[in-house]
Amino acid sequence: MLMKVVVVGCTHAGTAAVRELLTRHPETEVDIFERREDISFLSCGIALYLEGTVGRLEDMFYATPASLEALGTKVHVHLNHDVLSIDAADHRIVAEDLATGQQQHYQYDKLIMTTGSYPVIPPISGVSIPRVLMCKSYDDARKIKESAKDAGKIAIVGGGYIGVELAEAYSRNHKQVILINGVSPLLSHYVDLPLSREIAAVLTKHGVELKTNTIARHFDSDEKHVFIQTDQGEIQADLAVVCVGFRPMTELLVGQVKMNPDGAIHVNDYMQTSNPDIYAAGDAVAVHFNPTGKDAYAPLATNAIRQGKMAGANIFGQNIKYMGTQATSALKLYDHSLAVTGLTLAHAKRNHLPAASVTMTDDFRPPFMPHTVKITMVLVYDTRDRRILGAQFYSQYDITNAANLISVMIQNHNTIDQLAYVDMLFNPNYDKPWHYLNLIGQLAVMQADNAKL
Repeated sequence: MLMKVVVVGCTHAGTAAVRELLTRHPETEVDIFERREDISFLSCGIALYLEGTVGRLEDMFYATPASLEALGTKVHVHLNHDVLSIDAADHRIVAEDLATGQQQHYQYDKLIMTTGSYPVIPPISGVSIPRVLMCKSYDDARKIKESAKDAGKIAIVGGGYIGVELAEAYSRNHKQVILINGVSPLLSHYVDLPLSREIAAVLTKHGVELKTNTIARHFDSDEKHVFIQTDQGEIQADLAVVCVGFRPMTELLVGQVKMNPDGAIHVNDYMQTSNPDIYAAGDAVAVHFNPTGKDAYAPLATNAIRQGKMAGANIFGQNIKYMGTQATSALKLYDHSLAVTGLTLAHAKRNHLPAASVTMTDDFRPPFMPHTVKITMVLVYDTRDRRILGAQFYSQYDITNAANLISVMIQNHNTIDQLAYVDMLFNPNYDKPWHYLNLIGQLAVMQADNAKL
C-alpha cells in the first residue's frame, strides 16, 4: 500500500522535506499545501534586493511547484490553498481553495508540518496603516521596494539582523535612515554589549540615526508621511518598516501535539512530534539548542532546511538523527563581517549557567605582511567544566568559518583547553603561527586558571 503524505507549508523546511522524501520514495502520494502563490522564497535576501545587489526579486526562489511535482508520480502542489483544520485523530485536513472558496477534505497517513512563522506584530496601534510595512515575504519585499522609491526618510523599527541589514541597504541608497530599537541593545540576541556598541558606531558613521532605548507606541500617517509616537517623542518619516522578530505558526495543531510555552512544536531527535504520524520542521518547531541542552526558538533558514530534510528522510523510518544546533549565523555590515554561534555571555547568565567570557582584538596575520586587519573575538565558556558555550567574531577579514568551527566544537562539547592547542594551519597569507582561534582559547585558559588561584 502506498503512503499518503500531506505537507502543510512550503518554504524552506517544506521544500527540503518534499525533495528528500521523493528522492528516497518517488512513488509516494504527496499533497503539498501553500496558502501563498509561490514557494521557497529566500527572505534573507530582501536587503540585498533593496540595495540593488540582487537585481531581480524572482531570483530568490530556488524551487517551483513544477520542479517538485516532477520528483514523483503522484505529487500535487496546491497553491493558494489555506489549511483550515487538522484532525490528527482522524488523519484528515480541511483545505480551502482561496481562489474559489471551495473546501475539501484530504486524508493522510503521515503529515509534515512546515507552516513557518509570522512576523511579530508589536502591540503598537496603527501598525497596519498605509506606509507601515512588514518584512518577510515576496509581497513584502515588492511593497517595500516600491514604497521606498519616493521615500527620502525611512524609519526601521527593530534592531535585529533584518533591521540592521535594512538600515545598511537604505543608507547605501542614500536614504535618510532612522533605526528605532527598544530596551535591548542592538543585535543583543547575537552579540554582547561591547560588540553591540561597536556595530552601532559603524551604523552611525554611515549616516544611520539610531534611536536606542526607544519604544514605538503608535503609528499614524497621511498621504506622504508616517508619524511614529515613541516614549521619547514623535518621529516623522516617509516610510516605516517593522521587523521585530518572528513567532511560530502552529495554531492548527494546538492541543494535538506537544508545544512549548512560546507555541513552538517540540520534536524528538527524528523530527517527530508527540503524535507519531505528524512530523514538523522549520520555523514552526523548537530547535534542540546544544549550548544549553534545552529547546529554543531559532528561526533560521539553516535550521529549517536541515530539519526539513530529516523529516522527509525519517517519515518512512528513523534514519537520520537530529544533532541539534548552535544557531550559527552571520551578517555582512558595510565592509565588515559579523559571525556568531552559541550563547552570548548575557544569554548564558540568563540561562543560569556559570559562564565567563574573554575578548581579544588582534591582527589576523603577521606584521611583516604588507596588509592586515584586526579581528575582534569574544569567547564564552562554562567556568565549571571549561566547555565552550559561544563565540562572536567581527572583522573586515572574512571570519565566518571561524564561527563554523566553534559551532562544531560546541556541538562536540570541546573545552577552551582544547581550542588553545587544536591543530590549525599556518600560512602568512591567512594567519599567524598561532592561529587567532588558538590565541583566544589560550586567553580563556589563562583567565580560567587565574580565577582558581
